[in-house]
Amino acid sequence: MSQQSQHRAVVVGSGIGGLTAALALHRRGWQVTVLERAAALEPVGAGIGLAPNSLRALDVVGLGDTIRDLAAWQGEGGMRAPSGRWLSRTDSSAAVERFGDPLVLVHRATLVDVLAAPLPEGAIRTGTPAELVDPGVVDGRPAVVRTPEGDIEAELVVGADGIRSAVRATLYPEHPGAAYAGFTTWRVVVPAPAEPFAPHETWGRGRLWGTQPLKDGRIYAYAAAAAPAGGHSADGEKAELLRRYGDWHHPVPEIVAAAAEDRILRHDVHHMTTPLPAHHRGRTVLLGDAAHAMCPTMGQGGNQAIEDGIVLAHHAAPGAGLGPALAAYSADRLPRTTGIVNKSAKIAKLMMLSSTPAVALRDGLMTLAGFGPGLALRTFDGIADWRPPQRTYAARTAVHQAQQA
Repeated sequence: MSQQSQHRAVVVGSGIGGLTAALALHRRGWQVTVLERAAALEPVGAGIGLAPNSLRALDVVGLGDTIRDLAAWQGEGGMRAPSGRWLSRTDSSAAVERFGDPLVLVHRATLVDVLAAPLPEGAIRTGTPAELVDPGVVDGRPAVVRTPEGDIEAELVVGADGIRSAVRATLYPEHPGAAYAGFTTWRVVVPAPAEPFAPHETWGRGRLWGTQPLKDGRIYAYAAAAAPAGGHSADGEKAELLRRYGDWHHPVPEIVAAAAEDRILRHDVHHMTTPLPAHHRGRTVLLGDAAHAMCPTMGQGGNQAIEDGIVLAHHAAPGAGLGPALAAYSADRLPRTTGIVNKSAKIAKLMMLSSTPAVALRDGLMTLAGFGPGLALRTFDGIADWRPPQRTYAARTAVHQAQQA
């Protein structure tokens, strides 16, 4: 292996998982380069909910409290029917009591900025499409990534290039990849309505709506509905939302009315119900949606990507045996993420029920089980209570910076 590639890690993709991995590997002592096809760090999406498991993961790289300070939900909330009837109630303190940390909703752009800021200047190269041409051989040749400026050799390559991952296709060309989950989503950020409301998720017949506050006073709203793949409304997505949700309880109609057409994001949902044989091959690893795309019904896609990046850095000490390290990473992550992919798919089926008897039964069971803060939170037992396998790198980083001064 050339001196140029020694202890060098190349991350393909600058999403939440890729940036977390880059920062954790950097804290661990790797020379990190992030290659991003887009011309700028412009995250796709509007909001992301960070659960206690990812907050503890971010503690490892010294960012957990930065995100906790962005928590906006106070007081009651829960699940409702389109009429406004409460199906299940909870409150903002229940997650802290059960899991030791809050649920924090942040704008994706904010999270990307927080993750990117501690990386060395020049570590992120935007406008740089990358192709994995050789995954490398552990104890042998380096991995090779091709860019328009030339090939880059690396001791480790991280494929963090999303649902349609080209890195995954190179590693496992016979894997079917992600399949359409049967529903589409809309997301938007708008000013808060004049009349107060309790944060909520509302389940209808084959439809869902959620309205949640952000720290800056704005509102993040999301919707989902059963629909054919690839669909778009001929008269615009705002008109489509009004047709589907315009007669739902406050503040849903007000949120739709406040949304600008060009700010409404619509994306079909794809997930990987066929797990990969491993999350690595050669000197190349996969994380986030590239490894385990899942339905957003548990809000764990980004959270699991953050976990991936932290666990990868834990195992991959520079100069240590990379083969055992990557095998340990797969052994840690594959069973956990496969279970969450499957659980998210089951909840999606429940959420998208459309027949009147089935919806009535679902809502009745939720009402019977749900008064009190426990129903929704119990779904996250074994997920939100996860803890990272290592302590923070912050102290080590401070010592290193002092030595470099």
